[in-house]
Amino acid sequence: MSAQAAGGRLVLAATPMGDIGDASQRLRDALATAEIVAAEDTRRTRSLAKAMDVEITGRVVSFYDHVETARIPMLLEEIGSGHTVLLVTDAGMPSVSDPGYRMVAACVERGLPITCLPGPSAVTTALALSGLPVERFCFDGFAPRKSGQRKEWFRTLTGESRACVFFEAPHRLADCLADAVEVLGPSRRAAVCRELTKTYEEVVRGTLAELAAWAIEGARGEITVVLEGAQPVSAEPADLVDQVESLIASGLRLKDACVEVSAATGASRRELYDAVLAARAAE
Repeated sequence: MSAQAAGGRLVLAATPMGDIGDASQRLRDALATAEIVAAEDTRRTRSLAKAMDVEITGRVVSFYDHVETARIPMLLEEIGSGHTVLLVTDAGMPSVSDPGYRMVAACVERGLPITCLPGPSAVTTALALSGLPVERFCFDGFAPRKSGQRKEWFRTLTGESRACVFFEAPHRLADCLADAVEVLGPSRRAAVCRELTKTYEEVVRGTLAELAAWAIEGARGEITVVLEGAQPVSAEPADLVDQVESLIASGLRLKDACVEVSAATGASRRELYDAVLAARAAE
């Protein structure tokens, strides 16, 4: 732990996701008074300040993914010298799928003061708008880019009882939801939230199958998805054999039918598979 001059600190500040009216007075004051403004995109931060009729009097430095590590020593020195470093990202809260975590960790290691100016967050906004039970939730950042990795990730959510929030790029949304249907089943509920707080804000709610079909037409803007938590198992695998056989009769393979019933009930796919084979052998 190092000594520092009085007053130096790191300030994390949430910025509007789209509607300038969401900017807090504390954000306005911080932009006007901080000695250093570390911004993910300096042009966007200057434009934000101009839109709020705020004059940035401090030095503005870039702080995006590729320069984050290199900038930290200089910013630590500024804080240690008694200066305020304001860290802002393009929209929402720093450190939440945006730059910031490494800077916070470095300040914690040095014993330097850190505070936060709360404000807009796509995560909590999407949860509130989803219409799903979200008393308990997890946040997983961006969904994996590749289909194989994405399916493996969805498998970890098969029995997750908490709602899950994640971000997705618009050009990958349809494939992502199609993978979700394959792994989690068509009946799991979700909400796709796009352009939150902006002019063309839209929230589409439904089952994964319905959302996957909707997304084929293409979606634009920034996307946040809320996935319903898995429902508790309400029956033993043997009691679900008829559901599996019904899906097989409609054209699904045994393995795929077990996946769908598992996703809908939370029952183990392997135990369902074994229960079907046992029931057939007993006939």
